[in-house]
Amino acid sequence: MRRKRFIFFLSAFVTVFAGCSNSQQPTDVSVKPAEKPLDPVKIRVHQLGGYFTDQDFNELIAEPVKKKYPHLTVEMDKTTEDLPELLSKGESIDFLVTYHGRLTAYKDLGVYLDLLPLAKQYNFDLGRFDQGALDTIIANSEKGELYALPYANNLNALYYNKDIFDKFGVSYPKDGMLWEDVIELAKKVTRKENDIQYRGIEIDDLNRLLFPMSLNIIDQKTDKVLVNSDPYKRAFDIGKQIYAIPGNEFVGGSPIDRFLKDKTVAMIPTINLFLRLRQTPDLNWDVAQFPSYKEKPDTYGMYDLHCMIPMAMSKNRDDQMRVLEVLFSEEVQTVMSRKSAKLSVMKDPKFRQAFGQDLPELQGKHIEGVFKSKSAAAPPNSNYYTKAYSLLTAEYTNAVKNVKDVNTALRDAEEQIRQHIVTEKGKGN
Repeated sequence: MRRKRFIFFLSAFVTVFAGCSNSQQPTDVSVKPAEKPLDPVKIRVHQLGGYFTDQDFNELIAEPVKKKYPHLTVEMDKTTEDLPELLSKGESIDFLVTYHGRLTAYKDLGVYLDLLPLAKQYNFDLGRFDQGALDTIIANSEKGELYALPYANNLNALYYNKDIFDKFGVSYPKDGMLWEDVIELAKKVTRKENDIQYRGIEIDDLNRLLFPMSLNIIDQKTDKVLVNSDPYKRAFDIGKQIYAIPGNEFVGGSPIDRFLKDKTVAMIPTINLFLRLRQTPDLNWDVAQFPSYKEKPDTYGMYDLHCMIPMAMSKNRDDQMRVLEVLFSEEVQTVMSRKSAKLSVMKDPKFRQAFGQDLPELQGKHIEGVFKSKSAAAPPNSNYYTKAYSLLTAEYTNAVKNVKDVNTALRDAEEQIRQHIVTEKGKGN
């Protein structure tokens, strides 16, 4: 019932967010701007990873915020330190940028705000967002709080090298294919010619097989290890089929590099590569819909949300909300969709329709096929997830290299992950 109340609460916001009048009180949409200029304020944004390029940050945040609110200067923190390291130095930041899966890692630091009451206070319309995306963030909270706002969701697509298919006279991938269909197609383009081994398909990350089924390694609440189960066997078996194709054996290294640079991989089902494809103009590529499990048709990876997280220690609450207002405005979200190859989390379909329209390298590509799939539900990550995933990946590698059978690999992964949890709990973590 609590979850339903929060869902109703989110969808009930139908007013449009307005600016704030001064450093203490928000304005109502009908209130005129303050005549007295506001004191200059610097807003510091720290990102854990390369979520915003310098160009993206300037075009989507710094410049439009400065244009609407001249007293605000938004700066990107260039350090690579993790959040606890920054806080230990007594440094204050106004926003953290990362993906939603890291939200649970920082809950004990006391750095989060609940945006639900703030949205009501500042007339910020949460009803404009994809409800599934907001639910994903709420699932990572203790009591149904909304700690972050997602500005983009990662997409998944089946990228393919048209030249390899043309070389061997094989038809291109189509939308709506199951994993089994893609494997059969890969067999036709896995060939060796002029001492070059062409590989039909490669998987760059085990999560490409796990996420469409919303598989999570550890139950966040109970710490139960979930990997020794039929859905995991299904995912591992698809991986084994892929690397059982003669000439397509598992070799390690970077499948994405082999696709983009070496041009020896015919197909790679993975996340958003569009900006990287900009750097390989000589690759003759296109995209199709991400492969589906027959049990989960038209479903690709779980929600993988890139988030703006307002920090509780900030002394600039009104200005934090001003920054969010600008970033999630229709104007900026349209620019983001058209120019940055980021998939907006606004639910209005016009943002998807605008995706990549200003990127020359996407013109004429079958982008519409990508959007025939939807994101799978994303359960919250355990604090033990990172190590657990590395242990599981090692056993997946053992399985696809035929070092172990699938059942043994999963049993061993389960035991190793369980032991890791016991050890960490013994340390007090």
